Amino acid sequence: MTRTSTMLAVALFATVVSAPVLSMAADTKPSLYERLGGTGPITAVVGKFVANVAADKRINGYFAKADIPNLKRQLVDQVCQASGGPCTYTGKDMKTTHQGMKITTAAFNALVEDLVAALDTFNVPEQEKGELLSVLGPMNKDIVEVP
Repeated sequence: MTRTSTMLAVALFATVVSAPVLSMAADTKPSLYERLGGTGPITAVVGKFVANVAADKRINGYFAKADIPNLKRQLVDQVCQASGGPCTYTGKDMKTTHQGMKITTAAFNALVEDLVAALDTFNVPEQEKGELLSVLGPMNKDIVEVP
């Protein structure tokens, strides 16, 4: 084997061995949680969201008797977990939590508007906003009781 062919063989071997590693690195994308900035920014968005809901006469009555500090904590955990973060949501499932509240589609849509406004306040990019809404949106089937 000549020096040139040995170098080619080593180069080929290195390429073959490193290809899966390079491929994995290229496929690895930060989680939505990471792209949102982690727990701190999620907590800030949730705080603004809850303030928006409190000021929204269309839906604030649904939250009149809510334990707001607990609600915020649960929402942070829920968004954190849903976006791929390390948190664990320990609250009740959405169907049980909202059962009997007679939440309408209009009320659910108002809530989403308030969330979007909170995300916009913190300039969350469109891609991340869309991904978060697509993760949380399907909950409407367990929340809305009155179409």
